Amino acid sequence: MNLRETQKPLKDHYREDPAASQITLVARGGQGEAPIACSVDLGRAIYEAQAHAGVGGAGTGACSGDLLLGALAACAQVTCQMVAASMELPVEDVRVTVEGDLDLRGTLGMTRDVPVGFESIRLRFDITAPEASQTQVDELVEKTKRYCVVLQTLLAPPSIETSVVMGVSGATTVRA
Repeated sequence: MNLRETQKPLKDHYREDPAASQITLVARGGQGEAPIACSVDLGRAIYEAQAHAGVGGAGTGACSGDLLLGALAACAQVTCQMVAASMELPVEDVRVTVEGDLDLRGTLGMTRDVPVGFESIRLRFDITAPEASQTQVDELVEKTKRYCVVLQTLLAPPSIETSVVMGVSGATTVRA
């Protein structure tokens, strides 16, 4: 696949009409059969999620932390592959591993001095590219980090707006 050829008409279109490059992705959570499980509809696929076993879930499915780390791994993996193709760098294999550490006492509300969420996340690239120089591999990783949407979102979090929609006897109330 020639990535530059594939992306050229897209880039040309976005240069001519920058508004065309603006997209909105949507994910919708749906209630599961028990309070420890739900579905997540991405519009193109539906994933089942559940609470981690460490907070009372069954431990048989992906928890939200798994999905977050998985999103980072998927984004870094695909971005690295695309950057390598764009650089015309001969890469035999790329493997991305993401690990995250969190203290479940925060999620369980046991103590206020323990944060809720990941305290650290590690992103590792295992790259097999025998014909590439160390400088080329370093450039590949730097560009991957720069263009990885999920990584950049985690590094510079966007503002998050929260709203509540309540259905009351056929009427809908929106609160922000």
